[in-house]
Amino acid sequence: MTLSQLLGIVFLLIVVVAFVLAVSSVRLVQQYQRGVVLRFGRLLPVVRAPGLRFIVPFVDRMTRVSMQTVVMDIPAQGAITSDNVTLKVDAVVYFRVVDPVKAIINVERYKVAVSQVAQTSLRAVIGRADLDTLLSNRDEINAELKAVIDGPTEQPWGLHIERVEVKDVALPDEMKRSMSRQAEAERGRRARVIAAEGEFQASAKLAEAARAMAETPGALQLRLLQTVVDVSAEKNSTLVMPFPVELLRFFEKATTALADTATAAQNPTTPAVGPLPAPAAPAPNGATRTDEALR
Repeated sequence: MTLSQLLGIVFLLIVVVAFVLAVSSVRLVQQYQRGVVLRFGRLLPVVRAPGLRFIVPFVDRMTRVSMQTVVMDIPAQGAITSDNVTLKVDAVVYFRVVDPVKAIINVERYKVAVSQVAQTSLRAVIGRADLDTLLSNRDEINAELKAVIDGPTEQPWGLHIERVEVKDVALPDEMKRSMSRQAEAERGRRARVIAAEGEFQASAKLAEAARAMAETPGALQLRLLQTVVDVSAEKNSTLVMPFPVELLRFFEKATTALADTATAAQNPTTPAVGPLPAPAAPAPNGATRTDEALR
């Protein structure tokens, strides 16, 4: 092998090594990513922006961190509310990385860490709330969950919790039946109250109408005729005629008077007195002397 051939082989090797080094030093950072570079295990202060970035081969190690919003499901957690109701609640967490250096340096696998914090926080928040608040005031529960999860993750780990929402609340069958009975009883109570209020308002209007008719006697007769017209408009063979109550009372009084008269005639109250016995007549004088002579 001649010297020129040897030099050619060495040059070719140098070119190949340079090409390999050049390829290994190029890193592509996407628009939604940021690059965190460690040189000999030490953090470089500059975070690599999107685009083609060069690092020192075999010396630097780049970790690309996604800045997109991550949607994470929280598995169903069994909890006991403040009013001692056992249930299962699952939720969803929306978060993103705001500081890629803290997300890589301060915590190992930040997604797993957020999942664990969210599960424990969900159980704690559900334990402090009652069942009515959990079912009717979801916004308050979601806001409290967001504040509880965002506290230990934003500053130390460089994460921002955007939203936390409770997806489903699984209640026992006995509790569902009890709530159904309670809702039915509440609807019945409101129906009775509304009906009573309607009756009260109707009675007030009727009393007002009665006072107006009492001031104008002809109004009652006009109302009677209007009722007859309304009834006769129907296609039927029966005509209903209103009967004045005053006339019924008159007949009732007349019937009572006749009954009292008949009762008095059949059972008189003054007893009949018979003729008194006549006094005895005085004896004649002759008879008296005869009696005395005999004695």
